[in-house]
Amino acid sequence: MVLVRATTAADWQILRDLRLTALRDQPDAFAATYAQEAGLTEAGWRERAARQITFLAFTPRPASGLSTEPNAGPNTGQAAGMAGCYLTGAASVASAAGTPKTTSVHMIGMFVRPQARGHGVGEALIDAVLSWARAQDATSVDLWVTESNEPARRLYERRGFTPTGERQPLPSNPDLPELAMSYPLASASTDASTSASTGTGTGTGTG
Repeated sequence: MVLVRATTAADWQILRDLRLTALRDQPDAFAATYAQEAGLTEAGWRERAARQITFLAFTPRPASGLSTEPNAGPNTGQAAGMAGCYLTGAASVASAAGTPKTTSVHMIGMFVRPQARGHGVGEALIDAVLSWARAQDATSVDLWVTESNEPARRLYERRGFTPTGERQPLPSNPDLPELAMSYPLASASTDASTSASTGTGTGTGTG
């Protein structure tokens, strides 16, 4: 079982430790670098934990190589991974003619500690982002992944993401290309219309 929850300012140390570990150990998986973020102050990490949409994943009992986070809270377990997201695109209000929103959610900073991989942590983090995106009535969840990061690409593909055909250099290492992937979401209005016409309930798209 994996527990996933959004960060608060009190989680700044957990966020800092996971993020810096990710940047140090897997530099070719992220747009930012360890050097860019290692000097961030406590106030900066607190602001990031409180302001940004970041999800933390916890495993229920200690695993080899994972240390208990002292500020994780009772019964929370081991900090095993993280993923962030934010709204992007034209978040315009639908017109009277029924023009749909074009808001999308961009997923960033996915990381799972090596010792916790293979236990559903990455899947749980992706599901948390998809759930948050649906709550925003987003039309899709998009991401960039380094082309050579095959384990991450397979994870995203298993969860329903598909390549869009877009490519760009990785900002932290322009010699490496990264690929765009996307997961389409049914809008709340579309779901409601479908449910009313078919009587099949209130499900919100695949996931």
